[in-house]
Amino acid sequence: MSAHQEQMRGFSRYNQEFNRVLYGKVAELGEDERKRDMGAFFGSIHGTLNHILLADRIWLGRFAKAFPDMTSLADADLVHEFSSLSQEICADFDELSLERQATDRVITDWAEELSDALLAQTMRYSNSSGQVREHPVWVAVAHLFNHQTHHRGQVTTLLSQLGHDPGVTDYFAYVL
Repeated sequence: MSAHQEQMRGFSRYNQEFNRVLYGKVAELGEDERKRDMGAFFGSIHGTLNHILLADRIWLGRFAKAFPDMTSLADADLVHEFSSLSQEICADFDELSLERQATDRVITDWAEELSDALLAQTMRYSNSSGQVREHPVWVAVAHLFNHQTHHRGQVTTLLSQLGHDPGVTDYFAYVL
């Protein structure tokens, strides 16, 4: 396995494990704290977690459309059409948590299918503004994982602002 493949698989493991821990911390909050608008891009902790899940499913849908032979995406719950990047998938936190776990399993299986040959291919899709984009697959995969990290960082900040310790967030703590 190449370093590039191992890197993407490591990011998928980090995503799954850190989400498990983060959702555990968020589960300790009351609904009023989870859904309180704190001025973040997507308002609340719940809104931000919902956005991450939506974006992951949008990206997986793009990968499924571009590469229909990827077996890990064949039966996954993906998003092919959406009205807004704030579109709510789950109003209930417990349901959101279960959907996150299911999507994380798909992402981990999908990362196992990412060969060097696939990562080097060109991917073409329309973004949320309808603009056609084209770039190497590895760029889109890296974006998916970077996007997760960016918004999870916002969630840990919101937890801290509410007086809750988000715990260790470092990649090394979850992958090595």
